[in-house]
Amino acid sequence: MNQITKRILIYILGTFLLGIGVTFSIKADLGVSPVSSLGYAIALITSISVGTAVFLSNIVFIAAQVILSRQFEAKNYFLQLLSAILVSAFIDVTLALGVFLPDATTWTLQVGYLIISLFIIAFGVFFYVNARLPLASYDALVPVVAKKFKLSFGKAKTRCDLINVALSAIICLVFIQSFGSIGIGTFIAAYFTGKIVGVIIKYFKAPLYNWLSFPL
Repeated sequence: MNQITKRILIYILGTFLLGIGVTFSIKADLGVSPVSSLGYAIALITSISVGTAVFLSNIVFIAAQVILSRQFEAKNYFLQLLSAILVSAFIDVTLALGVFLPDATTWTLQVGYLIISLFIIAFGVFFYVNARLPLASYDALVPVVAKKFKLSFGKAKTRCDLINVALSAIICLVFIQSFGSIGIGTFIAAYFTGKIVGVIIKYFKAPLYNWLSFPL
């Protein structure tokens, strides 16, 4: 198996895990992760699927990149949209499969689903990013913000998350008079996902890079 085939497989695995992770966070009903909060908010106030709403939110993130960078890189944005289509499709597929999961009618089950979502999303991010293929628009927006406002990547990521969560909360409050997609799980995900990814990198980056023939 050549390197590009391996990278594509890892990329697909990562995006599929992201879809599963989003499904578990939605089933937990404690608030979705910051990355998917805007898409889920759009889904809550319309009749479209969560996957379709997430895709539409990626168009918003591309628009933000164009405004901040004052450039229109057609090829780059096209690849971002292709990535967003894949992620969105997997979200809808895994949500459809998620109907077979028991409803989180107890606090214990809600917390259990939330914890599962954190680890699955973290593994999804790990594989998806390390495949070194085009990222979806939200992930590509962070370095644009960092460059524009002369911030570190970490600070730019935090600000993007906060703005995304605030925008999602405003949309939900205006249209459905509740916080909708935002809850304690949103802030738990914002705090812990990166830390879990860090642990995964510590133990799994070397074996993955060895398999992909990437230099460490």
